[in-house]
Amino acid sequence: MEVTSFINLPVYTNKGKYVGEVRNVLLDIEEKRVDKLIITDTNRELVEGGYDVGVPYRWVSAVGDIIILSYFPERIEMPKEEEEEE
Repeated sequence: MEVTSFINLPVYTNKGKYVGEVRNVLLDIEEKRVDKLIITDTNRELVEGGYDVGVPYRWVSAVGDIIILSYFPERIEMPKEEEEEE
């Protein structure tokens, strides 16, 4: 399978929830393997703000017309920035 075949594939959890679609693939050149998938247009129910997220490739359980993840957190929330004190 070519790395470019991952681009734009829809990604789902193992429970059938839509996560987003693959925007990019990060490679580990030294190990000669796929390291992470960058997911874009993420489901706001799963990812606060619909931000792009990096998913470790070890979470991928199946690849075909779609990608199915063996694991994905119930919800990803962005860390709150602490206000600077004067």
